[in-house]
Amino acid sequence: MEIIQGIENIKRKFNKPVVTIGNFDGVHLAHQRIFKRVQEESSRFDGESIVITFEPHPLKILSPKDFIPLLTPFKMKMRLIEECGIKTVLCIQFSISFSEILPEEFIKNILIEKLNVRKVIIGYNYHFGKDQKGDVKTLIEAGKSFNFETEVIDALKIDDTVVSSSKIRELIKNGEIEKASKLLGRDYVLVGKVIKGSGRGNHLGFPTANIDISEQLIPQKGVYAVRVLWNNKIFDGLANIGFNPTFLSERFEEKNEKPSFEVHLLNFKQNLYGEEIQVIIRRRIRDEIRFNSTSALIEQIKNDIEWANRNVFFK
Repeated sequence: MEIIQGIENIKRKFNKPVVTIGNFDGVHLAHQRIFKRVQEESSRFDGESIVITFEPHPLKILSPKDFIPLLTPFKMKMRLIEECGIKTVLCIQFSISFSEILPEEFIKNILIEKLNVRKVIIGYNYHFGKDQKGDVKTLIEAGKSFNFETEVIDALKIDDTVVSSSKIRELIKNGEIEKASKLLGRDYVLVGKVIKGSGRGNHLGFPTANIDISEQLIPQKGVYAVRVLWNNKIFDGLANIGFNPTFLSERFEEKNEKPSFEVHLLNFKQNLYGEEIQVIIRRRIRDEIRFNSTSALIEQIKNDIEWANRNVFFK
């Protein structure tokens, strides 16, 4: 897949491009349905399939206080879009000045002059341009003047739930991983580097890899059955997200602290320090609990592993 970083780096003409526009965080089932239509229509026109997206996420620039961590970092988003069969991604660098572009200017300067668009396919609720004033009607009217078609994809519902990035974020934050995975069309994946931790897991007999997750959305505190992708191999494991309350003072206050994200890989003895790994979240096992003793915690970890083997890994 061709990735064009920035409008200024468009160096060629496009052949009858069929374009979709959006942030596409999560590349969930509704996004995948849009990409499928882009593919189908580009084949019908014997043209090119193009996704226009933005980096960083517009909310991070326009309203940093309201910015929610991402479902998919950039590299993962590109890989998922490629797996959907899209041939070209135009990634526009989002800035305050770009946000001031009027919808009509975006259509004329980018869709027409830069891409020579043949058809635009967007989701039912997509808005663009200054103050988000551009919408479906704007594109349809512009199409009459510039000779391109506009197609709108209706909301996708699964079990009476509209598939959206915001809904998936809500489910993940609440620890409802299986429901979130159903809307994503795959397991939720976190990507991060293994960093130095307290080393407490080694003393317990369950060494853990501490993962640095900077911008992705971390699920609700608790213990999860996970699979870890490292070095093109898959390993089963448990993840603990939280504050390790068994080892904290009763007076410890969590509200100003960032939860840790630790993974124990089953039957694994290699050193992962400094390595980037992908943690595939499979099932939520339980809440994070304060135990009265280290021995009680160890016994619970053994029970968690047994549960995961029986209900997730089928060992």
